[in-house]
Amino acid sequence: MTANSEIDFQGPIVTASVQMVSTPRVDENIARMNYWVGQAAERGAQLVLLPEYFCLMGDDGDKVRIREPHGTGAGSPIQRALSQAASRYRVWLIGGTVPLVASTPDRVRNAVLVYGPDGIERARYDKIHLFAFTKGSESYNEAKTIEPGETPIVCQTIAGRTGLSVCYDLRFPELYRRLAPLNLIVMPAAFTYTTGRVHWELLIRARAVENQCYVLASAQGGLHENGRRTWGQSMLVDPWGEILAQLPTGEGLVLGKMEPERLREIRTNLPALNHRQFN
Repeated sequence: MTANSEIDFQGPIVTASVQMVSTPRVDENIARMNYWVGQAAERGAQLVLLPEYFCLMGDDGDKVRIREPHGTGAGSPIQRALSQAASRYRVWLIGGTVPLVASTPDRVRNAVLVYGPDGIERARYDKIHLFAFTKGSESYNEAKTIEPGETPIVCQTIAGRTGLSVCYDLRFPELYRRLAPLNLIVMPAAFTYTTGRVHWELLIRARAVENQCYVLASAQGGLHENGRRTWGQSMLVDPWGEILAQLPTGEGLVLGKMEPERLREIRTNLPALNHRQFN
């Protein structure tokens, strides 16, 4: 089977990534999420991506405090809000990340949940690679509060084969090679300002070029109440590595189109996916 035969969607598909500057208040963040998903739908978006930690940017322990069981029951208000937004606005909604109950009580699973336009959950991916970084007084160690996932996930969306990933996953190209061929990689993130300003665009464009697919990235973008500064620069990149739409910083939307003919053209002219020697 050739890479071209895997292009399984009818285009163009209008995509939107929501850029947020989330707060420590879940209700407030959910209200902003609903506003931006509604704005995206009004502008024709069929698939909407939220950033990592869209529901909460607080202290490390806060995500453990608000963790939810998997599902849309009474104890899962964040998941219920995502399901309702997808159904209300009739979009494919990729819900950034939600802190879900883990196997240990002091940690969470940082999970991407995908909802169809009917509000039904279609896929779940638990972030595999956990960020750690120290430079002077700036220090992060996600392993303190997050339990890593184990399984790469491809989801069938309106865009066809969609690879799910989160933030730090972007630095590990072997993850996407396991999922290839893909039409779309989604990248909800909360990249730090320090690492984002030098590596974010570089890595997103590299993942698009080497996998000959679109990359839709939705980021946190600004100075948060907890003191963390995130890089922003949400964007849609095409399979040739060209940035089709981008938002530097602050809240807002990035809208752009995925074209199946663009995928076919690039994969026909440069059939690199068919030339892979190591699977």
